[in-house]
Amino acid sequence: MNKILIIDDEPSICDSLEFALEDIYKVYSTQNPEDGFEIIQNKDIDVVILDLKIGNIDGLLVLKQIKAIKDEIQVIIMTAYGSIESTVEAIKMGAINYVSKPLNMEELKVFISKALDYTFINSSLSNLKQIVEKEYSINGIIGRSQKLRNVLVTVNKIKDIDTTILITGESGTGKDILAKAIHFGGKRKDEKLEIVNCAAIPSNLLESELFGYEKGAFTGADKKKLGKIELANNGTLFLDEIGEMDMLLQAKILRVVEDTEIIPLGGENPKKVDVRIIAATNKDLMEEVRNNRFREDLYYRLNVINIKLPPLRDRKEDIVVLIKYFLDKYNKKFNKNIKGFTNNAINILEGYTYPGNVRELENLLERAVVLTDKEKIDVDDLPEYITSTIRDQLSDKDLVRIKVGISLNQAEKEVILKTLEHFKGNRRKTAECLKISERNLQYKIKQYTESQE
Repeated sequence: MNKILIIDDEPSICDSLEFALEDIYKVYSTQNPEDGFEIIQNKDIDVVILDLKIGNIDGLLVLKQIKAIKDEIQVIIMTAYGSIESTVEAIKMGAINYVSKPLNMEELKVFISKALDYTFINSSLSNLKQIVEKEYSINGIIGRSQKLRNVLVTVNKIKDIDTTILITGESGTGKDILAKAIHFGGKRKDEKLEIVNCAAIPSNLLESELFGYEKGAFTGADKKKLGKIELANNGTLFLDEIGEMDMLLQAKILRVVEDTEIIPLGGENPKKVDVRIIAATNKDLMEEVRNNRFREDLYYRLNVINIKLPPLRDRKEDIVVLIKYFLDKYNKKFNKNIKGFTNNAINILEGYTYPGNVRELENLLERAVVLTDKEKIDVDDLPEYITSTIRDQLSDKDLVRIKVGISLNQAEKEVILKTLEHFKGNRRKTAECLKISERNLQYKIKQYTESQE
């Protein structure tokens, strides 16, 4: 259980926060910063919630001391004083976020969760592989989002059942990894898994690759060759990018599925095979059927079990786990010792939409590990196309100009209303962008509306 420390000179604040958080975290609290330092040293604290003014003690000095004791601790600042200068200074000194009093508990819980994500990414990598594989992975499928967990539930249900499976999803989502997870997690795991990329082999060669051929079947066939289907006998055949297969060959694959037999090129007698077929595609096969580019009968025979892998942009919770995993992987591969990421770099990585999905994330992290000489990967270690994409998402009309001297509440109001306008009134997207709860956003909008009446 993660450990939270609250440092505030008001006992009522400490008590209310303990009550609100104790079901989720192990919570400690103190009104004395010196006692707080001792707790940090002895209790392996993950996040500190620190008041900006503790009696006559400046919270910035306390923050500095916390970071000196253990720099990887994430600190969330509480302030009732609306001091923009002090808050900015706290962020510069390493605080991850700040909340204003009176506290919004849902907002604070979001900030704590975010802080723990940063701690997870930047923590020691020594036992990372075991931790990731134990908590977030099944045979190489890594993530913690509910959408991915739903996929893994389906995998566990069908891995031992001999039926055809169609895996769909955008390029880079990990369809090949999922196919391997099904094979190696099921009862056929001790038999062969044969993989054929239907898009990578010319159509005139794909048939012989799948079915094999007899000696003399064609010019140059000077000896018999077994095809992938026969080699996969008693095991699994994975047909990747099956949407690229031509119609004539689809008819022959249909016969394999229906009759469980093959005839090699140049052969006469059919051979029985016991092969589980898993197919994958990034195409909409039903649309291909309607356009006469894919056989309808084969589609329904393959689509007995359909598993759709969600794109990475729809499972943002997995980005943190994947970042951690790939950092460890490429540290080891290139014999480097990068400790983690700056908060700004993580924000960029979490904000990007990843049209290339997990494959794109892995490639850009490999690049960052190779090129950086720093202890932590920063924004300038990321590809320009990512940082420029994030910048390009905001146009001049999205800029909020804040006049010097206006109140913090008024500045907050302008930012919220401008963001709401940017997302065309979509409160969920606005709340996600501003890193606050939708409930808190609705409360603030109601306040602004009532103030105008």
